[in-house]
Amino acid sequence: MASTDSWTHEIESPVAAPRLFRAGVMDWHTLAPKLAPHIVASAHPVEGEGDIGSVRQFNFNSAMPFSLMKERLEFIDADKCECKSTLIEGGGIGTAIETATSHIKVEPAANGGSVVKVESTYKLLPGVEVNDEITKAKESVTAIFKAAEAYLVANPDAYN
Repeated sequence: MASTDSWTHEIESPVAAPRLFRAGVMDWHTLAPKLAPHIVASAHPVEGEGDIGSVRQFNFNSAMPFSLMKERLEFIDADKCECKSTLIEGGGIGTAIETATSHIKVEPAANGGSVVKVESTYKLLPGVEVNDEITKAKESVTAIFKAAEAYLVANPDAYN
């Protein structure tokens, strides 16, 4: 029987929580192809306007082990910089994992920056084992927020 498991990860940033949440989460489909073209070939909304139930698709180049990923927004509280999404296609669904969800919360830090808290919950298909995939996933999440952070530091008027 497949079991449900999870991992958590925290990333510190000098960027204020609302800006980092908007750039690194809510508008990442716009920024990713520009900031990480070596990973994300293209990205776009599939349905919805960024509210609950919206779906967006990321298309990857050969740097990733899968060609695309579609995620559906299950919960959002923009004021609290928090959201939950479910992987609905690609990203290992059907080949390694049965289900996967991510909960992201960007919290203000005492220094004026923020702390990104990510919890990913997944259910592996029977017979599938996780080896270094969790480490790779944490590295990918860190890379996303560090790319957004670098963009925001270089563009202080963006996402205010």
